[in-house]
Amino acid sequence: MSPSALACFAAAPPLTAMPPTLTLAPMFTLFTYMALIVGVNYAFAVTPLIELPNGELWAPLSLIVGFIFVVRDYAQRRVGHHVLWAMLVGCVISWYMATPQLALASAAAFAMGELGDWALFTFTNRPFSQRILISSLVGAPLDSVVFLLIIGLATPWSIITMSVSKLLGALLVFWLVRRREQREYAMGLES
Repeated sequence: MSPSALACFAAAPPLTAMPPTLTLAPMFTLFTYMALIVGVNYAFAVTPLIELPNGELWAPLSLIVGFIFVVRDYAQRRVGHHVLWAMLVGCVISWYMATPQLALASAAAFAMGELGDWALFTFTNRPFSQRILISSLVGAPLDSVVFLLIIGLATPWSIITMSVSKLLGALLVFWLVRRREQREYAMGLES
């Protein structure tokens, strides 16, 4: 994700119960989230797995899934619980873009991981950066376990490597958002 795209998401307003209208900026965030769900599921279907030195297989696209968890956090911050519709639409579209086993694994894993991520993000009253981190720490491993179990590649090593690679993106965004929150707090103290 480019720095300008991250800046677009970083400027999101605080989460409210339910926005009265969905304007252009929140809709852009919502459609970006849906497109990322569909895009990563399609990419998983066409990208070969990499064999690790111990003989296990690793999906290199798991490196970008962590960003999708964070984009969901931004989308929820902008559109409230409408994000659940986007999640559902993304999973339904993905169903038609992969093999039945991969589509089922992806939809189930994404639903479990994203719903866990959504619940933690929704019900935790922490600063935005901490909600990104906490929700990703739960959502990414849950997504990995479900996905790998369904496609028959679940081993301790594959679950750990997939979860860690997903969390790298979330950690980067957490650090960037945390820095912005600290700057805003310091500027508020100076005023």
